[in-house]
Parts: sequence; C-alpha cells; structure tokens
Amino acid sequence: MTTEELISNSNRYIMNTYSRLPVVLVRGEGVHVWDSDGKEYLDFLAGIAVCGLGHANPSVSGAICKQAETLMHVSNIYHIEPQIRLAALLVENSFADKAFFCNSGAEANEAAIKLARKYAHENMDEERYRIVTMKDSFHGRTLATVAATGQEKFQKGFDPLPTGFGYVPFDDLASLERAVAEDTCAVMVEVIQGEGGIKVPADGYLEGVRKICDDRRILLILDEVQTGMGRTGDLFAYEASGAKPDIMTLAKALGNGFPVGAMLATDKVAASFTPGSHATTFGGNPLAMAAGISVMDELLHGGVLDNSRKMGVYFREKLDELKANHAFIKEVRGRGLMLGMELSIGGADIVNGCMNKGLLMNCTCDNVLRFVPPLIITKEDIDRAVDILDEVMRNL
Repeated sequence: MTTEELISNSNRYIMNTYSRLPVVLVRGEGVHVWDSDGKEYLDFLAGIAVCGLGHANPSVSGAICKQAETLMHVSNIYHIEPQIRLAALLVENSFADKAFFCNSGAEANEAAIKLARKYAHENMDEERYRIVTMKDSFHGRTLATVAATGQEKFQKGFDPLPTGFGYVPFDDLASLERAVAEDTCAVMVEVIQGEGGIKVPADGYLEGVRKICDDRRILLILDEVQTGMGRTGDLFAYEASGAKPDIMTLAKALGNGFPVGAMLATDKVAASFTPGSHATTFGGNPLAMAAGISVMDELLHGGVLDNSRKMGVYFREKLDELKANHAFIKEVRGRGLMLGMELSIGGADIVNGCMNKGLLMNCTCDNVLRFVPPLIITKEDIDRAVDILDEVMRNL
C-alpha cells in the first residue's frame, strides 16, 4: 500500500482518539526510524520516553525472541521464573520490598491508588480515602487515574468521575500542607511533570512532601512512569532527592517498547494486598519480564545511566545556546534526557517543520517542546537535532 492508502485505512478503521501526524513509521534502529516512503528520522520522542535503549535494541529483542520460543504466557496462578528475576532486580535497586506487575502506567497508578486506600482502611481510619495530587499532573486514562490527573482537558466528557481526589499546585508545599485533611490517605506526585510541561520542582520539594506525609502519617506515592528507568540520569528520579516513597509506579521504558508496568512498595504497605485483592491476566507475563530484565541489565551494567547524565548536560547546553538566539524561547528546563523548551508562541509549527526535515519530537501544553530521546544518543545526534531546530526556528 502507498502511504496515502495506509493513512486512509487508518482513518477508516481506527477510532479517532489521536491527532496523528501524516507519517507511517515502519522500521527503527537505534535513534533512527524510517517511514513507509523510506524517509529517515532522528527520533527525539522515542515513543514518548519509552524506547530508552533505542529501537530494535539487540539485547531486548534477543531476550524477547528467546523467551517467545520458551514460554509466552501462563497464569499468575503459578510462579513465573522471569517475573521473580525482574522483581528482584527492581527491589534490590530501589527503596522497595515488593513488586506488582501490570501492563501500563495507568494500570500501575490504578494499582497504587487501590493499595493506598486499602492500606488506609486497614491501618489508618475507614474515613481516610482521599488522595491529594497536583495541578497539571498526568497519571493515566482510566476513570480513576484520569480523576487523579490534575488537568480538566483530560477529564472533560467523562463525568461523573470517581471521587476522592484533591488538587494543589505543583511545587507548593504550603498549599499541600493545607490540603491534607482528616480524610487524606496519600499524596501522589510526579518527580518531574511530563505532560504538564516538563516542570521540575525546586530543590527540597520532594523532601518537603515526604516530611508532610511523615508528619501527617499518610503515604507518599511517586509516579515515575516517565521519569524512571534512567530518563533523568539516575535509575529512578527520586534518588537525586533522597526522598523515598512508600509506593512507586513504573512503565514506559521498563520494557523498551514492550508493554509492561510495575508498582513497587515497602513491605509494610504491600501487606495490604492479599490474594484476591488485586490481579491482572497479562501482568508479569514471561515476554514482558524478559524485556524488563534485559532493560535493567543494560541500565545497570551497560553505561546507559552515565550516558544519560552526560548527554543530558550537553543537550541542555545546546538548547540554552538556541535560547540565546531566538527571542520566543522563554525557558529551557528538565533533568537528564527529559528536557523541555517553553515558547512564547505555539509549538505545533516547529514540530511539523522539524518532522519535515527529519527530526521527531512533540509539543505539550501547546507551547512546550518536549525532548525525550533514547538514552543512547551521542553528541553527533544532538548536534544534528539542534541544527534542524535552529533552521526551522529561523524560517518561522
């Protein structure tokens, strides 16, 4: 089929839930992808922070193929060997004592919400059920996680939403402290807001949130769906602050493109999930676990975290140079290879212009360019991306 025919069939057969760009991507390798016309792109979106190790990573692809030839799926009624291995890797390299596996970030956050409420009912008070989240946050598309999300545009049209959530401004400890009430069981927060515009809190913010939770004897849930798995230069973004959560959620780059999510928790909190209290058919299946084990091995032993830190600094410097040359660039912010560029104009024309010249990224909040490339990028990749950005911006 031609590209036009493929896009026509896409519009005919697939529900219109995405504002898709007029490109059909068919192949990837490393930091590059190719479309159905054979055009090559430098991918600085990476499936929205998913393909941290790049496209068609040999280690991950090999692990999935080997597992597919061995055992693809069995029920969680039985113990699953690769699931045990990945759980051990996550627990031994984090704050956590236990892991629960699912299929996506939304499912991981849904599980975290359920666990927090169940723990509260058993250990706090029957009246404690409310979870405080942040304005401009994003936690998923299920009814509960969209209710937890502090952005009305994602909630519109789905009333009545589940109750039990309150919202306060991000990076505002005073507002958070006032919002914690007798019915509050937890605070749920992203370490860096992704869909909210790559917003990085001030130094001490997460430590302050942890202290409020400790003082009020409630749980801290960290949503690391986008920031986790090396994106910010650490294995998990909370490590830079030292503020350990009670519950943490992961997905996206955990499987490098294979759907997988995880919720981690301390023993004390995890004890509230007993047989029958939560479950999933496909969560923790052998294929997903094989992908996750391979990803963890590359992150821990393949020099990927070091590259994420170094290339993050270099990329930030290059974007700051662009800022000095273009008056409509208001701010460059982020950490590691999770960077945003806030503009005083809309970003759609820049995204489209860069795509036409072979660079993929996206725009969030209408005016924040988001850059979440594979963690394996080089200086040469960054230089090429910045050159394209500069050319497009000069031709606006």
